[in-house]
This record gives sequence, structure tokens and C-alpha cells, in this order.
Amino acid sequence: MKIMFMGTPDFAVLCLESLINAGHEIISVVTTPDKPRGRGHKMCPTPVGEYAENKGIEVFKPINLKKESFEEFLNEKNPDLIVVVAYGKILPPYVLSYPKYGCVNVHASLLPKYRGAAPIQRSIIDGEKVTGVTTMYMAKALDTGDMLLKSEVEITPDDNFETLHDKLAKEGADLIVKTVEAFENGTINPVPQDDALSNYAKMITKETALIDWSKNANDIHNQVRGLYPIPKAFTFYQGKQLKICRTFVTDEKTSKNAGCIISADKDFFSVACGEGTVLKVLEIQAEGKKKMNVSDYLLGNTIDTGVILGG
Repeated sequence: MKIMFMGTPDFAVLCLESLINAGHEIISVVTTPDKPRGRGHKMCPTPVGEYAENKGIEVFKPINLKKESFEEFLNEKNPDLIVVVAYGKILPPYVLSYPKYGCVNVHASLLPKYRGAAPIQRSIIDGEKVTGVTTMYMAKALDTGDMLLKSEVEITPDDNFETLHDKLAKEGADLIVKTVEAFENGTINPVPQDDALSNYAKMITKETALIDWSKNANDIHNQVRGLYPIPKAFTFYQGKQLKICRTFVTDEKTSKNAGCIISADKDFFSVACGEGTVLKVLEIQAEGKKKMNVSDYLLGNTIDTGVILGG
């Protein structure tokens, strides 16, 4: 089976690597164009592009997938199957209908839950205990195609976006190999999604990251976990942005107003949240500074009790 792989970020690299290691024929890789990075603004390939080039696989980097940009390359390669993992562009109908076995996507949620741009972050922010990976046929509407295979992944209390991303990337890499093997064995069994059970994982914005201290401590803790290490949840302390990187929730109760710094100890400071709950902050990034433990920050700075965060 001739496979064309379309992907861009680190999440997709493991899927490509897994297909190669399983002995499948990757006839070409399609990724987004190189972008300037670092202080020197040097043009650099995407993680998928760099990996494929190092493996000697032909890489195509179209600006878009309009017929004049992509159809000739598609006809030249004539793939039996297109595997798409976090490519970053919508596939037009002529691409979706081209391969003999269709276009298959690896999506980081248990569809139909968390369709959309930010399934990993949203699952943590929403306090889910379980998520997973789904392979599916791609359709015109976003993340609505028939499901092929699923695999569950536990969200542990210590997971954040980074750790869950890595677990799901590994699980997705295993699942896409099983999916391709099912195509080859003739055992694939598509299952339609129940739209009534779907919800949308909206893109992460600056508003998503702004902490509302009137929410209870557990919800804020999940927000912090879901947005670490990028872009990081934030608040304002004495007029300057303060990113909150690591927290934990206690059974303490308080009558202080939401956002009030209750205490500042050696290793953390405590903040009053909604419903009388308390959140302890262990790691922060002050405006213009590097991320650091609260204990290190307090060696050269103060955190004043009674101050209301967010103002």
C-alpha cells in the first residue's frame, strides 16, 4: 500500500516514525512551508519535514492545497491511502476523494467528544479523567468522519498539556499502524459518529488563559495544567502579568474574597478562590522573567498578602 503522510508538529512525527518502523511504504510526506525561528529568523523546516528529510523521504511543502498547487503532485504520487496527523490545513474535496482507501486522520480525543483544534488542552481544563486517540475517515466537516479505531488514555492528577500530549502521541503512533494493518487485512469497520454526543474543543486564546479567581480552586488548577507549558495560565499581580505554572489544591477553606493572596510561605503562596476554596501556587513566571519556583522567587522578591490578583 502506497501511503502519503501529511503532518506538521512533533505530535505527528511519532506516527510517521511508527509507520516507517512497521515497514509501510511512505511514498512522500506533505508538510507546511518552512518558517523563520529564533533570534536570527533562520528558515527552519517543520518537525515532520525535518524527520522525513533525514530519512530520505521526498517532502513537499505547498503553500496551500488548491488544485494549481497540489493536484499535479497528487497525481504523480498516486497514493492508495493518505494519513493526516495535525497537518494544519483543511483538505479540499478533491484530495479527500482521491486515494483508493481514503484519507485517515489521527485525532487526539475519543470522538465524538472534543472535535476541533484543542482536544488535549480542553480535556484537562474540563477535568476529564480519561481521553484517548481515534483514527477516522476524513470528511468535509471538521472531525466528523466515520471512526475506525480507538484507544483510551488515562489523565492522571499530575498530567499537564505537555505530558498528556506525549502520551497521546505515542498512543496515536501505535493506533495508526493498527489502522493501516486493518486496511491491508480487510478488517476495517467504520462506525458513524453520534453528533448528539459531540462537543467542540475551541482554539486556545489569550482569554482562555486568563484566570478567573471566582471559579473554584479545582477548576483553576485544571486550567493551569491544561495550559502548561504553552501558553500558560496567567493573572495580574500589582499591575504586571504573572503566569501561573504549577499549583495544587488543598481542603482548606477561606472567607477571603476571590483572588486574595492569603499567605506567602517559603515554598508557595495561597490564593482564595470561588466557593471558599484555596489554591496553592508552587511555580510562577513573573513578567519579563524566567519561570521559577515560588521558593526561588521569594529569595529576591516579595509576594504581599492581602493583594487581590487579577486587578
